[in-house]
Amino acid sequence: MSEAVQTLEGWYALHDFRTINWALWKAASPGQRAAASEELRHFLQDCRAAQDSGSGSTAFYSIVGQKADFVFMHLRETLDALNQLENTFNKMAFAAYTMPAYSYVSIVELSSYMAKPGVDPMEDPEIIARLKPELPKSKHICFYPMNKKRDGADNWYMEPMERRRGMMRSHGMIGRNYAGRVKQIITGSVGLDDWEWGVTLFADDPLTFKKLVYEMRFDEASARFGEFGGFYVGNLLDEAKTEALLGV
Repeated sequence: MSEAVQTLEGWYALHDFRTINWALWKAASPGQRAAASEELRHFLQDCRAAQDSGSGSTAFYSIVGQKADFVFMHLRETLDALNQLENTFNKMAFAAYTMPAYSYVSIVELSSYMAKPGVDPMEDPEIIARLKPELPKSKHICFYPMNKKRDGADNWYMEPMERRRGMMRSHGMIGRNYAGRVKQIITGSVGLDDWEWGVTLFADDPLTFKKLVYEMRFDEASARFGEFGGFYVGNLLDEAKTEALLGV
């Protein structure tokens, strides 16, 4: 039996993708749309307050394409807190004009593949900041789920630990070449959702997503062992852009 890698876990994560029922939204009266939009504004203010208090973080982006209209990415201390946040939104008037498109439940994860020898990771401020990150306000987001392949000779979980460690170090070095241009948050979902990991990328130039993912496809960890789900890409929604989106 191959040795299982040890992991460190931080905040729980929920990617909540929604579509807007535009026919229903346009049929609502100006007063109804204004009230629903105001309720959404207060919801986002509460999310910012959680970030200010250090109890979580939230990102809010529109989605380009037909898979969804927008996404909330929430990070919180517990699954209960995420569930409460989800239910709070579902009870809002604005939620009645939306439909669930996709969701992903996971937890921020760091593996010991990249651990510093002789250093207690929980005493490392850099590690703590990565386990409980403040989500950036980059102009663009890219999210996709992924697995490590279990297919005959291409079975990641049957590879020896040192072999896996070497591949992940090589994989990580590609990401380091994009430092300052992209922020990556890896969340683990084994036992929590249908895929094994979720990858969320933030960047000011969306072309960075294409170049980074393409380059990583040539690395053995991806080329031989990677399986990928659907990609969701979008644009940051601030208050003015949210108002423009909703036409209020």
